[in-house]
Amino acid sequence: MQNKIVLASTSPFRAELLNKFHLEYSQHSPDCDETPLPNEAAEALVQRLSIEKALSLQADFDAGTTIIGSDQVASLDRQILGKPGDHQNAVAQLRQQAGRTVIFYTGLCVVKDTQQLSCVVPTTVTFRQLSDQQIERYLTADTPYNCAGSFKSESLGTAIVESMTSDDPSALIGLPLIKLADFLTRMGISVP
Repeated sequence: MQNKIVLASTSPFRAELLNKFHLEYSQHSPDCDETPLPNEAAEALVQRLSIEKALSLQADFDAGTTIIGSDQVASLDRQILGKPGDHQNAVAQLRQQAGRTVIFYTGLCVVKDTQQLSCVVPTTVTFRQLSDQQIERYLTADTPYNCAGSFKSESLGTAIVESMTSDDPSALIGLPLIKLADFLTRMGISVP
């Protein structure tokens, strides 16, 4: 199989972000266990998983293929908040985050042959105080069940937060484009 760029993710959010670069790429599901290691911090987890996702596909493609891996988790009081998966877990996560500051860590790794570049981009999000009715309306409208911390910043999620701080706003959506542009350029891929 010959591809120049591979996105090691089936996430439609990451694909939508990568499309902004107008590059040809293919999307493939990485093969890695996303279970946190004992006592693994959120930042270490996303860095490890973004690297493992990219490396898990390397043997499936020809030499010279550039593979992009990414992962994201939220952290509240050092507790990792992943994807809720369903409505009940999302309600619990948003109740826990209401009125609090949460750090979303987005890991990025780009590999090409023996080259490997990786980083973690943090985004600090302070949630508003939320009533159960606000949480229900938000979940019904956005259905963020496959998003870390039950939060979609690119949609109605902006209405449930007081502030967001990041060096790269696209990181919160799932793929830090500023850092990715730098990594791709260093791998010999022109962006734009």
